[in-house]
This record gives sequence, structure tokens and C-alpha cells, in this order.
Amino acid sequence: MYPILFYTAMYIKIYFDSKPLFLCDALDDTLQPYIHQDDCVFIDELNTHTVKTMLHELQQQKVHAGVFLHPALDDLRNAFFKKFTVLKAAGGLVKNENNEVLFIFRRGKWDFPKGHIDKGEKPEKCALREVKEETGLKKVKLISQLITTYHTYHEGTRFILKESKWFLMEADGKQLLTPQAEEEITDIKWVKSSGIKEYLEQSFASVRDVSEAWLSE
Repeated sequence: MYPILFYTAMYIKIYFDSKPLFLCDALDDTLQPYIHQDDCVFIDELNTHTVKTMLHELQQQKVHAGVFLHPALDDLRNAFFKKFTVLKAAGGLVKNENNEVLFIFRRGKWDFPKGHIDKGEKPEKCALREVKEETGLKKVKLISQLITTYHTYHEGTRFILKESKWFLMEADGKQLLTPQAEEEITDIKWVKSSGIKEYLEQSFASVRDVSEAWLSE
């Protein structure tokens, strides 16, 4: 199971594949519908055992959501994040003059370009570099930061947490696009806003969150 995380004002949202886990310090209108579902795990006591229990339960087929409530959100966050080795990345949602969005196709999923932050490199610089390297774009302008997401995976015996900072960018849509083959990117497309939903259905939960962050601006 590969959880993906991102921060909001009141909670941290974690995806185990498509299953959401909410780490929260209060139950707002977003969370209320979840806690009344039979397939949602609700925990409101923080200790080593309950953290392990939640991580285990969300890997069960019958469970489709989780809500973990604790008044100190930082403590709750730290208890979960201790389980991971953190790697940092950055990427971009790129739009053109026609308000089309740039998607790349990598390993069977439509995605947005991103990559690892080099030592001493600022996230903004990394995001621009990775967008250019993965798409072939030469001229890209960074507009603003959109969201930070988290995605986990196994690397040997380590459980990795990848922190990805996402930025809104603009580029001329007439530029030549060249997929970076060494990164297993096989296709790149400018997608009209009316067609984004179809591509998001074949993407990761974090990509959908990046898109939603842009649309909500």
C-alpha cells in the first residue's frame, strides 16, 4: 500500500492507494460523513499501539477510510512520520495560454512532472528544472506554490516518505514537447480543462489533489 499525504488547515490527509486517512485535531464538516461509515476506522487515543493499528487496518480490504483524532496535531503527525525516511521532491502543474494543463504518462499513470530535490537546491528551482527535463519545455514561468503532497513506498527495508512541493507554472503551448525516456515517460499532452477529469481518473490521488488545489484558487 502506498499512502499519499497532504496538509490542510485542520488535518493531514493520507492516501493508502485511494483510501483516505485523516489525522486531525477536530472533526469538521469534511470528516463527519466518514466517521459514520461502517468501513471507516476511527481512533482517538494516541500511542504506539494505536498508530500501528491504524496503519494495519488501512491495509485491510474491508476498510476504506480512517480518521485519527488527537488534540495535538503536531504530536500526531510526528508519531506517524517517525515510521518513514523522508525524501524531498518538487514539481509543477503547467498551464498554457489556452488554460490547457500539461500531463505526462509514466508507468501506466497520467501524472505531473516532478523529481528529487538536489542537495542545497531550493524547491522552486528543482520544480522548474524537473519540468524542463521531463517535458522538453525551454521556457517555463513559476507562478505560485499550490500544495505539498506525501507519497510513501518501500525501498529495501526502508519505508520512504516522499515530500513533494507543487507549483503552478505557465508555458507557451507552442513549444516542442519531448518525453524524458530515461524517466519512463512515454507521452506528454496538453489537456483542455473540459477533459481533465478523464485524465485524473487514470492518475494518482495526489495528482487529483494538485489539480483541485489549482481549480480552487
